[in-house]
Amino acid sequence: MVCKYSLIQTYMTNPKSNDGKSPSKPKSQSGRQQAQPPKPQPTELLRTRFSARQLQRHFTKLLKAPWLASWLDLSELAFYQRAYTPLITLWYLLFQRLSDNHTLSHVVEDALEGGADRLSPRGKTPLSQHLTSEATTSFSDARQRLPLELLRQALWHTADQTAASIQAPKWFGLQVGMIDGSTCRLRPFGDIPEHFPPHRPGNCKKPPYWCLARVLGILDSATGGVLDSVMGSIKDSEQALSALLLKRSWKQWLLVGDRNFGVYSVARATMAAQAQALFRLTKSRAAKLARSAGLKLAPGLDALLSWSPSSHDQCPEGLTPIPVPGRLVVVRVKRPGFRPLTLYLFTTLRDQVQCPAQELAKLYAQRWQIELCFRYIKTQMKLGFLECQSAEMARKEWLAGLIAYNLIRWIMAAAAALSQVPVRLLSFSRARELLLGWCIRSALRGPTLTSWKRLLGRIAKARLPKRRKQRPSEPRAIRAFQKDVAKLEGSRAEAQKQLAKNHANS
Repeated sequence: MVCKYSLIQTYMTNPKSNDGKSPSKPKSQSGRQQAQPPKPQPTELLRTRFSARQLQRHFTKLLKAPWLASWLDLSELAFYQRAYTPLITLWYLLFQRLSDNHTLSHVVEDALEGGADRLSPRGKTPLSQHLTSEATTSFSDARQRLPLELLRQALWHTADQTAASIQAPKWFGLQVGMIDGSTCRLRPFGDIPEHFPPHRPGNCKKPPYWCLARVLGILDSATGGVLDSVMGSIKDSEQALSALLLKRSWKQWLLVGDRNFGVYSVARATMAAQAQALFRLTKSRAAKLARSAGLKLAPGLDALLSWSPSSHDQCPEGLTPIPVPGRLVVVRVKRPGFRPLTLYLFTTLRDQVQCPAQELAKLYAQRWQIELCFRYIKTQMKLGFLECQSAEMARKEWLAGLIAYNLIRWIMAAAAALSQVPVRLLSFSRARELLLGWCIRSALRGPTLTSWKRLLGRIAKARLPKRRKQRPSEPRAIRAFQKDVAKLEGSRAEAQKQLAKNHANS
């Protein structure tokens, strides 16, 4: 069985942001140094000041029990020290997403085999000796008792510690975060329809069954790890949910978003969070913004202005509708084999020399990586469909899945930093398999430095295949359901009555 102690505690020390070397300044023909602004030359390579042994020491100290106790003190709910302690409960929430089997019975099987005995408090009876049955009730109750705030604090902690141990390249001296949203499905059990109502399309006349939840996240552009996330109703817009994420301080961060976030309310919330913004605008919104400043919207435009709210623009709750200073940039992008594309960008980076328009366009081109990250989250981590009985448990499952996802991203970043390979070339699914295999072997022989180095080396070699021919772009489509199987419409109770009526003589 898997040894969890090697995964369940976190990294401690904070590396310096630089490598100790100052960049050399260009010299003129006369030998004097000219004060020229440095051009941003970001690289895809990650760096770390730690050796493999030090990284192993950091990785084997994740989510220590004293930190969990301090986070529990922030919650109003009491968590009794039963067989499933907060540390064991949190680990098994992550274990469900790291393993291929996500059922509660798989957790109980692992617990009975002694998989979490090392996480039991010292001097107390191990968990495997506490459990006397195969029932999943005790772990299910422990999940419900675990406060939601503890999972949120754990997600923030893993993101902060990843940034502290892995040195990511910066753009314009700022760390880059990508913001985007997606959806996940749920069954209409318990209070889920109240918090996440079913989605009914405009031309749909049949009663809906599946409930949809809208999720929003901010991801690190360099490592792909999740910095923060929020889950809301499908009726809540992504702009409204982004205001919840931007209530924290995002100083020294540059947030990149698509046209859905290129609105005044998100720009105002970004400014209140002390972050910089780079959002794409629709052509109509960019024309309106240029017209308000007395400018003509045309390729090559790069003008300073202030985004003043109109009577139709909304402002986040608790903020005053004041102008947002920034730049309106229009860039014409030409790529071989593709049609020319015009980008309308709004950014709060007002220095046109330090932040040229072409570099802003290159940075925005990397925004597509968040779409790939959400694909890994929903398919590899199985978070596209949540099997929960309550809305609160759905939020806990989502956050626990993101914490497990950050563990995999952390080890991929560590392997890429030590081997000096771009982290985007590494296979996420293979890294997840290798990490689980290392945990299983560590449970039998104990984690060693040799096995740790071999793990990082194998993950660095598990790269995505180089395709000889690029895949042609195809429209989105889904496979039709089998024609010989009836579709489930409405509630299950009504469907059972209708099937019993139609097949009464069978």
